[in-house]
Order: sequence, then structure tokens, then C-alpha cells
Amino acid sequence: MPEVVASVAGAAEHCGFATLWAGEHVVMVDQPTSRYPYAADGRIAVPADADWLDPWVCLSFAAAATTTIGIATGVLLLPEHNPVVTAKQAASLDRMSGGRLRLGIGVGWSRDEFAALDVPFERRAARTREYVAAIRALWNSDVTSFSGEFVTFSALRVYPKPSRPIPVIVGGNSDAAMRRVASWGDGWYGFYLAEVDAVAERIRLLRELCREAGRSLEDLSLTVALTDPRPEDVAQLQNLGIDELVLVGAPPPDAVEAARWVASLADQWVPLLG
Repeated sequence: MPEVVASVAGAAEHCGFATLWAGEHVVMVDQPTSRYPYAADGRIAVPADADWLDPWVCLSFAAAATTTIGIATGVLLLPEHNPVVTAKQAASLDRMSGGRLRLGIGVGWSRDEFAALDVPFERRAARTREYVAAIRALWNSDVTSFSGEFVTFSALRVYPKPSRPIPVIVGGNSDAAMRRVASWGDGWYGFYLAEVDAVAERIRLLRELCREAGRSLEDLSLTVALTDPRPEDVAQLQNLGIDELVLVGAPPPDAVEAARWVASLADQWVPLLG
């Protein structure tokens, strides 16, 4: 497995891809009680016994095998994590990678996962917003105090600081997720949208929500993953202002084959994506 991660990372950088994204699930269950929001049938396609590498470990390994390609959590389920520890982990990885990190976060969807981690499933969106505020405070101040509903601390020093402000990218496709992006996000990660028309509809809503929040859509980074991306989608996505198209897939388990897999993707997509 480490050879495959290094092979994919190095090949992606060599072939001109922009970013390596790593998602997260701490646990999976065979019979989930929550509906998966990114599939029409409400079921996640990834089997419950699939390997979900910890994104901090995986991205650290990938960053060590590369020098220029961006790295991003896509997404970290932030309400399942201690925000003080997360602030330190993100800043550490950002510094060690030379300022290549984007922190993609989501509120989570699996009630079973929250229960296993002893974190309340209810009000996870409010918890996420407060955690982001606390993390940014820790990044931006030498001595930090914070008082909220979910996290409170006083006169903390948390080092290292990031090499630059780490963008916080908000994942999700719902109206509530769009409101989070417009209110306090640095960007949007729309995940597994069915088609370009669905992206266009979300962008229209996001533009209006940004206007209501006194912000400009042009100040946000816009990233999407499609369920079945086609080369002809690229020009339409660019016209919508999308900055990055994420290709979601699992590499072959052999390092040499994994590098070839990346190269084949690059031959199809990199010339289109520029």
C-alpha cells in the first residue's frame, strides 16, 4: 500500500494533475442506519471492508513523495475531531509540505460513525461552524482564547502556525451546505453531482447566497466531482467558473500498474483541464 500511494502521488505530479484529494471515514458498518446523500439509492458504493487510510497520514506520505502538487482533505469530517488537535495537524502538514494544503471539511452523514466516536450526530453543522472559527483563531493568533457552545479554551499557544492562511473548503451539495460555503467557506467542493446541469443549478444558488452574505462568488474556489465525468463536460464546467474537476477512483493495488493508471487518466484529462 505505501508503494501505491507514493506511485500515484509521484505519477500525478509528473503528469500535471493539480491536487491529490483524500477523503475520510473512521469506521464503516455493514448495515448503515443513515442514508448516503451522494447516491440516488441512498447507499454508498464503497464496501464496508474497504481500506480508508487516515487522510492526515495518507497526505503526509503523498506530500513526502512529491514537491509541488497540491494536497487536500476531501473531506475531513470535522465534527468528529478535536478542533485544537486538527488546527495543529493541519498547520503541521501545511508547513511540512511547503504550503500545499487545503482543508476540505464536511459535517458528515453517518449516524453510526458518530455514535462509534461518541460524538452527538445532532447539531453537527453548528459544531462544524464553531470548530472552523476556533481553528482559524488558533492559526491566526499567538495566544488564543475561544468561548463557544462546543469548544472553549483560554490563552493557548498552538504551534506551528501555517505557512499561509489555509483555505477551508466546504463539502456538500445541499442547500444547507451552500449556505455554509457562502457564509464562512473559502471554497466549495461539490461531490458526486450527477451532471453539469446540477452543477449549474448549485452555482446559481451559491451566487445568490453569496450576494445575500455580502460576498462575491468570484472570491471562492470551486471544485466538483461528477458521478460519470465526460471530456465534453470540461468546457461547460469552465464556463460555470469551476476551478477544479476531481476524478474519483481507486488505483490498482500494484505500484507499477497504479502509475500507468494515473498516466492513462492524464492522457485523457490533463490536456482538457489545462
